[in-house]
Amino acid sequence: MPLPSESAGQNNTDAAAGMARPEVPLTIKLIGSGFLTGYSPVASGTAASALALALYLAVPWFSHPIVLPIVSVVTFMIGVRVAGIMERMYGHDPAEVTIDEVVGMWLSLVALPVDLLVAVSAFFLFRFFDIVKPFPARRLDSMHGGLGIMLDDVIAAAYTNMILQILIAFSFFDIVRTIL
Repeated sequence: MPLPSESAGQNNTDAAAGMARPEVPLTIKLIGSGFLTGYSPVASGTAASALALALYLAVPWFSHPIVLPIVSVVTFMIGVRVAGIMERMYGHDPAEVTIDEVVGMWLSLVALPVDLLVAVSAFFLFRFFDIVKPFPARRLDSMHGGLGIMLDDVIAAAYTNMILQILIAFSFFDIVRTIL
């Protein structure tokens, strides 16, 4: 039985013709959906971003300044391929694909201090930019294929990271800690 969010991406022509769409292989589904966060009934992108943040905070070696960028780039490359496969199965930029949010969250944190306040700020900024899609993210989001799915989140991550770098340079988080 398909998950509820799976049927949302089904091609209406196929449904009207009574054709079943091909099943997505489990490994593709696990990777492309950010370990099934893409099947969350609400806010699948937020669920995937939260999972990525939790992994970053919970696994000590993961946030290492060399490890995080490497894992992000490798996951991006795998994500392009897997997101493309899932898009062919589910339709253009399906909600089930959340590997892009995982990569975007990690890229938001690259070259930043490992700090809970910074990480939580990155989460909220990244979600904001991923939803709003400032230039050129919206244009990239309209591209078909895995690269288009992945790149708009890379742009959201770049905006997030730049803002956080500026806030850190101006001691914003130190000021917030003094107030709290």
